[in-house]
Amino acid sequence: MNTMTLWHISGWEFAALALAALLVGFSKTAVSGANTVSLAIFAAILPARASTGVLLPLLIAGDVLAVATYRRHAHWPTLWRLFPAVAAGVVIGTLFLVWADDGVVRTSIGAILLLMAGVTLWRRRTADRPDDPDAVTTRAGRAKAGSYGVLGGFTTMVANAGGPVMSMYLLSAGFRKLGFLGTSAFFFLIVNLSKVPFSAGLGLIDGHSLLLDAALVAFVVPGALIGKWAVHRINQRLFEQLVIAATIVGGLQLLLR
Repeated sequence: MNTMTLWHISGWEFAALALAALLVGFSKTAVSGANTVSLAIFAAILPARASTGVLLPLLIAGDVLAVATYRRHAHWPTLWRLFPAVAAGVVIGTLFLVWADDGVVRTSIGAILLLMAGVTLWRRRTADRPDDPDAVTTRAGRAKAGSYGVLGGFTTMVANAGGPVMSMYLLSAGFRKLGFLGTSAFFFLIVNLSKVPFSAGLGLIDGHSLLLDAALVAFVVPGALIGKWAVHRINQRLFEQLVIAATIVGGLQLLLR
């Protein structure tokens, strides 16, 4: 972690990071995947590699709040099918981070954001009737879970960007709102906790990054409370369109930086 970067954040930059932290909390209890905006903000203000280490503890804080809110709605057969493939994706992502420098990571994050936005737009145009969540036990369901799991593990390790991947998987599997939120809450809490030793081993999490997290975590809590209040009131379609637009802008900004 570059400590000079942490201690020379301007007031406007800290305000942007605080807004991103609030969006982390909101995404965990309302619209999963909205934290791709947070990812873009963190990667734009901090070095791209360092940003993943600073963001991870904030994501875990949001996951804890989401589990406390939606713990009764998780679908465990889906989770058990996903975890082995996700573990493989996390290992692949860790090896990639060992090799990649900051510029490659920034470009990769931007490309991942644009890819997820493109796939999401494509899916919204072509999606057929969704499956039933219990279809995960079929052969086709296991293959689908495996492919999404590996991609989700890789993207969450490299860029903390597993949200859009898992959102598309859970939506295509036919999850209703509360089942979606409960399953994704446990999924990301377990996966993000498993990433901590890898991130610490790569030097992405240390005492200095945790100091910045301590200042930002206070903004995750109100974001989660706003999300809990808004989840039954929000215009989901409009918000998804805004998130996709912001994701595209963030991805382009990182690629052109």
